[in-house]
Parts: sequence; structure tokens; C-alpha cells
Amino acid sequence: MKLEANHTKKYKMVELKARVDDLNILREKLLDLGAEYFGTFHQKDQYFEVPEGRLKLRTAEGKNMVELIYYERENVSGPKIDDAYILRALEADDLNVILKKILKPLNVIEKDRDIYQYNGTEIHLDNVGNLGNFVEFERQTSSNQNNFNKDRQVLEKLMKVLKISPNNLVALSYSDLFEK
Repeated sequence: MKLEANHTKKYKMVELKARVDDLNILREKLLDLGAEYFGTFHQKDQYFEVPEGRLKLRTAEGKNMVELIYYERENVSGPKIDDAYILRALEADDLNVILKKILKPLNVIEKDRDIYQYNGTEIHLDNVGNLGNFVEFERQTSSNQNNFNKDRQVLEKLMKVLKISPNNLVALSYSDLFEK
């Protein structure tokens, strides 16, 4: 298995997820705000059972790299802290075989994801197979409580600007929603 030079990174993020009815309306609002569009990607996430947190192997059409993502996050609606470790590898098949030998596969989530960047926040517009449409906000933060509170407020303000109802906030991962 070939790894890139800086293959593993740790991220601390504040994030939120919400169900939405119409992704096109959000696309228009994001473009009106001046958000930068990075592209649309078809992603496949294979989740694995782990004692704590969540572990998924992500592949994306058109990319020759796979990401193994482990993250710990509270199951609460609204902005929450997410500690994530991302390992990037060039050969997905080998990594997938190894993981399936040592861990129990749970489910596979497929989605089409539009990625935007707006004032330091990454915004995902997701059409998730068998689950529907969602928007996700991710913003890098630090362990400092003041920084987390400021970053949380940024996400809450962006929710209001995009007219995302607090009633539509989702606490669970796509994998957890799929199991329900």
C-alpha cells in the first residue's frame, strides 16, 4: 500500500448537519453569497464496527486516493465538536481487504456531494442514496472553548443566512441514519 508523504492528519472541527428539501435553492444561495464551488463528487463510504467513534473508508470517483477516516463526535443536533483522523492512501483495494479481515463491515453509504467553501467553512450539499438531501457545515477549530464558541456562532449565523430550520438539524451520521 502506497501512502503520500504527509499521509495522516488530525483535525478538530465544529460541524452540523441538516435535512433539506431542495439542494438547488441552497446552490443558488451559496453562489449569491460568493461561496467558492470546488466540484461535485460521487463518494462511497464503507463503515466498519469499532469500539468507539466511527470508522469509514471513503472512495470518490475520479480520484486515485482513498481516505480512511476515524472520528469521534457527539450525537447531538446542532454544532458539535468532531475529532477526526484522516489517513490518505493510493491503493484502496489493499486497504479495504485488510479492514474487512480485521473489522466487521457495517454498511455502505453512497452520495453525490457538492463542495463549497465560504469564509473558512466547508459546505457540503449531499444527495444520499436512500436517505435524501442534506447540508453539512465543517469548520476547523481548536480545543480552546472561546474559539469553539466563535466557530459555532459562525455556523449558526450561516444556518440563518441559508434559512436552514433548527428543526431539520440531524444528530447522527449517515451510517446511523441508514440503520434506523
